Amino acid sequence: MRQGSILVVSPNSAITDFLKKALITSGEITIINRLHSAFDYIYNNIPNLLIMDLHGDPEGAGLLNSLKEDPLFANLSVLVILGEGDQTPDWENLLVEDYIWRKDLERDACMKVDLCFSRSDRMVEVNPLTRLPGNISINRQIQNRLDNGIPFALAYADLDHFKPFNDKYGFSRGDEVIKITGRLMLNIVRNKSLRSSFVGHIGGDDFVCMMDLPLIEETCQEITNAFDCIVPSFYDPQDRESGFIQSYNREGHARQYPIMGISIGIVCVEKGAYSHYGEVTSVASEMKHIAKKSAKSSYNVNRRIHT
Repeated sequence: MRQGSILVVSPNSAITDFLKKALITSGEITIINRLHSAFDYIYNNIPNLLIMDLHGDPEGAGLLNSLKEDPLFANLSVLVILGEGDQTPDWENLLVEDYIWRKDLERDACMKVDLCFSRSDRMVEVNPLTRLPGNISINRQIQNRLDNGIPFALAYADLDHFKPFNDKYGFSRGDEVIKITGRLMLNIVRNKSLRSSFVGHIGGDDFVCMMDLPLIEETCQEITNAFDCIVPSFYDPQDRESGFIQSYNREGHARQYPIMGISIGIVCVEKGAYSHYGEVTSVASEMKHIAKKSAKSSYNVNRRIHT
């Protein structure tokens, strides 16, 4: 059986106790009584699978749809549990991947969970490390905003001196830095603007966020400040105190690299300024390269108006 993080939402202790035992080999399982109470958890720790008990919860279907309509969670696999007396949902309007009846839990739960994990593995739009949307979703989000004439700001971030860190400390610690960066960006962006924002993971140490224009600089300043506070803890004490690590460049020459920083390029997109997502990402990349010239974490904003 495949493994992953599973969030079970049900007020029924008999169901949650059964699932904890039945799915013990499937990964980490978290139990929360109501979906409304689980939103904070989901935003901070996107699970691989959400198992939602809809029996006796008249608000459950609406809350599920609200969650899945958010671009960040469009690819979150959802398995719903139905009970005796429940009407068969309108599957065209309920945004879930699969369902199971309470009476069939003992027989089918493990099989259904395994199928949901298999579907998740085939979703190329979700980064497996951070669980954030990938390139296809990012480009679609940009183009949709352009096509609908919605002003927005896009920030393109990557980490400075990440490769030397990865070379010295190994992929495992490097992956932890990538995961904490994604979580940090997601939390800060969502706290600033829940409905109109988007956070994606291009790959490696490259991330993107989109949000309303007036909020972008304040948000990026918070991201750089938070990153600079957190990232030194990933270094060994001696390296942290020295303020650098010894590693090798592409030519194989030893050199000193400072503690990692984060550089962010911002492009402000007014209505009619661009027509294709490639234009927006190109300008954001240009701004990011300018930001990387700074010796510390920083962001740079494109304020030119394109027509």
